[in-house]
Amino acid sequence: MTDAKRRAGEQAMQYVEDGMVVGVGTGSTVAYFIQALARRRDRIAGAVSSSESSSTLLRAAGIEVLDLNAHGPLPLYVDGADECDPSRCLIKGGGAALTREKIIAEASTCFVCVIDAAKRVEVLGRFALPIEVIPMARSLVARAVLDGTGGQPVWRQGTTTDNGNWILDVHGLSIIDPVALERELNQIPGVVSVGLFARRPADVVIVG
Repeated sequence: MTDAKRRAGEQAMQYVEDGMVVGVGTGSTVAYFIQALARRRDRIAGAVSSSESSSTLLRAAGIEVLDLNAHGPLPLYVDGADECDPSRCLIKGGGAALTREKIIAEASTCFVCVIDAAKRVEVLGRFALPIEVIPMARSLVARAVLDGTGGQPVWRQGTTTDNGNWILDVHGLSIIDPVALERELNQIPGVVSVGLFARRPADVVIVG
């Protein structure tokens, strides 16, 4: 599994061009991409990071972390996923960075997703769907999700996102229409972001 993640992270380097500002995601596979990116740090302009944990890794590798407001739109975003279906729709958010990941994906021309083979599924939902919520709306959102989808929302206690919010993990879903479900969940007051990357899926998926 580790070798597969390393291979996927390193293969993503084929999309990195000299002078780029690179969008960088979060997670164990992305950590291998950051290691590979460090070997070419003098040939890129810097990186926009989706999480404080990735920012720490990038700075430790000698790569400058830049502000998206000053350097977007981005030519390239590289990130992992918790699940990926045949249409390149994703579930993300196991690392609680889904909102910033979604922002950078939206700001990027090319979204390259790096995964190991275990993340490939025919239908999304085996992995619980993360939803970032405003803390005061946790119970309200959970009730709305239960009533609207039949999924079982579970508060990820002890986890606070980099944005100061909480995570609900929704179990028991079989997501036949990811675009429609993403749209529906985004309409619930108190939802910050949904870990479905369907309206803006990956452009390229690299399986290690």
